[in-house]
Amino acid sequence: MQKKIMLSLTTALLVSSLQATIIELEPISITSTAIKTDELKATDAVEVYTQKDIEQAHVQNLYEFLNQQTSIVTMPSFGNPFLQKIDMRGYGIGDGYQNIVITINGRKMNNIDMVSQFLSSISPSSISRIEIIKSSGIVTGGDGANAGVINITTKQNNNKEISIYGGTNHLSDYSLYLGHKDEKLSVSFSGESQKKNVDRDISSNIFKDENKLLTATFNLSYNLNEKIELSANMSATDTTVIYGGALTKAQYEANPNQQGSSNSTIQEYETINVDLGFRYYINDELTLNTTIFNEKKRSNYVTSSWESRYDYKSLKTILDYTDDFKSISVGFDGFKGDRTSSSDTTTKDNLAGFAISEFYINNSTFKAGYRYEKVTYKYKKTNTSLKDDHSLYGAELGYNYTFDKEKSFFINYSHSYQAPDIDRFFNWGGTFNAFIDPSKADNFNIGFNYITSSNKFKISAFYIDLKNEIYYYKTSFKNTNIDKSHKYGLDIYDKWLINNNFSVVLNYNYVQAIIDKEIENGENFANKKLPGVSNHNIKATLNYKVFKNTTLALTQIYRSKTYAAEDFNNNFTQKQDAYKSTDISITYTKKGLELFAKINNLFNQKNGLWIRDDAIYPINFETTAKLGLKLKF
Repeated sequence: MQKKIMLSLTTALLVSSLQATIIELEPISITSTAIKTDELKATDAVEVYTQKDIEQAHVQNLYEFLNQQTSIVTMPSFGNPFLQKIDMRGYGIGDGYQNIVITINGRKMNNIDMVSQFLSSISPSSISRIEIIKSSGIVTGGDGANAGVINITTKQNNNKEISIYGGTNHLSDYSLYLGHKDEKLSVSFSGESQKKNVDRDISSNIFKDENKLLTATFNLSYNLNEKIELSANMSATDTTVIYGGALTKAQYEANPNQQGSSNSTIQEYETINVDLGFRYYINDELTLNTTIFNEKKRSNYVTSSWESRYDYKSLKTILDYTDDFKSISVGFDGFKGDRTSSSDTTTKDNLAGFAISEFYINNSTFKAGYRYEKVTYKYKKTNTSLKDDHSLYGAELGYNYTFDKEKSFFINYSHSYQAPDIDRFFNWGGTFNAFIDPSKADNFNIGFNYITSSNKFKISAFYIDLKNEIYYYKTSFKNTNIDKSHKYGLDIYDKWLINNNFSVVLNYNYVQAIIDKEIENGENFANKKLPGVSNHNIKATLNYKVFKNTTLALTQIYRSKTYAAEDFNNNFTQKQDAYKSTDISITYTKKGLELFAKINNLFNQKNGLWIRDDAIYPINFETTAKLGLKLKF
């Protein structure tokens, strides 16, 4: 199969004509934060990826883009490709996603329980940009922003495009984007339908249907007059996913494609979102922006008959003031989240006020911000009624000095927090455990940016001091806190346009995550490493413009070995293997037509997620390929 695919790629190369195009780099603006800036002047460590970056990656979903192209680590959650685990800054592949706030057009995607952010609901073809703010963003992001914030913005333009691709395991995907924008009206529709056979062999006839995803989004904004803008966004996603159970090490090494001894899982997951926005341009300097969000979700584990329904309501309002010397934002953030099952209802409510400012003096930028947030929990089951609450605060201080149009230096500090999700209050089996403490982090960052027309280089170092980091203690089947822990590391990013035909992109992350103090049930975890955190994370892409309209891209991903997700004592027999994948793609574009072919895991590397000894979930464990086209009109 690999020989046939390589022959097809070679044939595609030969049909194109040779000609170079000049490309130049420049600082990219950061638009999703309360205060607008650009990469060079930012007081934080940031990564910005544009619509073009996402299109050129030809990814199946947003998780794949984050895992292949950014400093973020993603892995299917116990084999579920539609709801994946996410890690940034060394919080671990187990629970790292709970320390990252992710927003889509301002709506927070974090859940009140241990379900990760549902990024499969966002079609890659609808995304305008992704902005990753590391170890900062607590003031506007709020609860959960210990590792940072990922802000996703969808398109608002006149693009009209259709994408179709198919691949191995009977993969098929159809996506559509239709946009219109003028001085008064901006309206867009995007939709995606994806089907794929299960990755692993599952014998029972009940498991023969494909994994399915269907998502649709409608966005509308209208300028009522010069001062008032109204907006409405609606989206819906419906998925059915089938994923196998864990394998023993012997089974994994013999054939990761097999079902194994554990039962498979069927999950249905549905979401409906409606957002309404109001923006009032009071004058040239002052703007009021208010958005109401409503989200309903249903999760049904068919195989175990466990169904939960979610109802989220939130309101965010921000008053922005900007002139040549300063930018100030003051806001209110409110959230009410309910999860109802057949036997109980659990609620998590957040109320917060915040203020953040930047001041510009010559080549210097100063940032300061503060957030106060109250989190309240309620639990009701038959004759049981429980309540708990926490008052939390977040703070940010930052400084950037811009030497010239190419170089800048920044340093920042933030105090962040993560209030526990509602699942943390229960033991395995659903019995009430106890209310546990929020985690709190003091984050320190220092970095340097160097951006020229041919090279974009960023380097930053970080240190994080934590109290009450939240984890699951497997021995007693309960959730609790690590008394004290710390993390430190180094991030390096470089995009180098070697010439008009060659370019290289490198993302390297080094991290150490150490438990300083924690004793549980007589076990002393002091000086142990947090499991599920790879010390080295490397992603490198070589782009080669073979001919005028044809580009070849080769990507290598490597993550070093680490301890299995539940190995807090660092003494399991089996470790998490190093993750390796070599991906290659070729793209031919002419006018509004784009043809592409992509091979993932070219050398058939075995990869898996280790939970504990002989509990391995295979992921990206075989060579897969897809071929498709995009038509813009």
